[in-house]
Amino acid sequence: MTTHTKPGFRPVNPNFSSGPCAKRPGWSVEALKSAALGRSHRAKIGKTKLEQAIELTREILQVPADYRIGIVPASDTGAVEMALWSLLGERGVDMVAWESFGSGWVTDVVKQLKLADVRKIEAGYGELPDLAKIDFDRDVVFTWNGTTSGVRVPNGDFIPADRKGLTICDATSAAFAQRLDFEKLDVVTFSWQKVLGGEGAHGMLILSPRAVARLESYKPSWPLPKIFRLTSGGKLIEGIFKGETINTPSMLCVEDYLDALNWAKSIGGLDALIARADANAAVLDRFVESSSWLGHLAVAPATRSNTSVCLSFSDPDIAALDADGQAAFAKGLVSTLDKEGVAYDIGSYRDAPPGLRIWCGATVETSDLEALLPWLDWAFASQKASLKAAA
Repeated sequence: MTTHTKPGFRPVNPNFSSGPCAKRPGWSVEALKSAALGRSHRAKIGKTKLEQAIELTREILQVPADYRIGIVPASDTGAVEMALWSLLGERGVDMVAWESFGSGWVTDVVKQLKLADVRKIEAGYGELPDLAKIDFDRDVVFTWNGTTSGVRVPNGDFIPADRKGLTICDATSAAFAQRLDFEKLDVVTFSWQKVLGGEGAHGMLILSPRAVARLESYKPSWPLPKIFRLTSGGKLIEGIFKGETINTPSMLCVEDYLDALNWAKSIGGLDALIARADANAAVLDRFVESSSWLGHLAVAPATRSNTSVCLSFSDPDIAALDADGQAAFAKGLVSTLDKEGVAYDIGSYRDAPPGLRIWCGATVETSDLEALLPWLDWAFASQKASLKAAA
């Protein structure tokens, strides 16, 4: 039921942005007091902290011991670009996309790298493409969780263990909230500012032994800028995966990431993080099931994200509006919630269908999502009344 009565309770933390995401519960600036500020990242104190970040990442994400983990510049985008520019071109590529960021990787490979043998396997917002069409004798690039569509792959079962090509997976809004099947993944990338609520500008690059072998045996035909170079003299630059970063990292951000990792470990690691995200997503799922005006953008329940939950308008009057009208309605609804201080940054991504996108990752408290629900109904009713009054 929608209502014009303003709710009496508010979320304690109204930060539901899909990136940068809410800080962990109980976070304060005091968590950064041990940061190695004013010190070189190559000094013992700096390198030790970077190594700790890598090893805690391995422990909590349950990354196999023979996989390399590196801290790289430019967030998840930088990590993905390093992989694309360094690894692709040895064989044909299947680009799998169903939302904005996946489509961006298609553009980079086709228009920037200008690879000739590229197949595009795509689907619109709300659906997965036909994964059976993927040829794993080729290299495959895909996102695990579509941040802008709320559509994820349910698991890694569609990837064969005996594949000949490499699998390059953008997992930025999946890592720490969804179980990644590393044995099926040769490259995994993510950034700090998603599920663990870290700060921006730093990416993580995880390489399987197969990916390392490709790096050491294949040299792309195009020049690589220094910031993308992972090998020297035909050998992997091992220091990158031991805390010797390619460029200067922010030691303040490193400290914040360490704080988030230690919090994750303290609550029970990966299982606890997944459980928190699942519980949060379930709150929204129950709300949508009983709502007369909201629906899931993701069509199949098994593909619905537990982090970036994307919602569309099912109310007949709003659904009947054209795209511009729906976008204006969504903007007004989001602005209303923002002005009330109960939900920030929950509008759908600019390229996605008009609607809402509410982050449910592990740093969000379930109680805050529950407190948000009546405000969603109130804002919808208020916005619809305004629409009718203007008609």
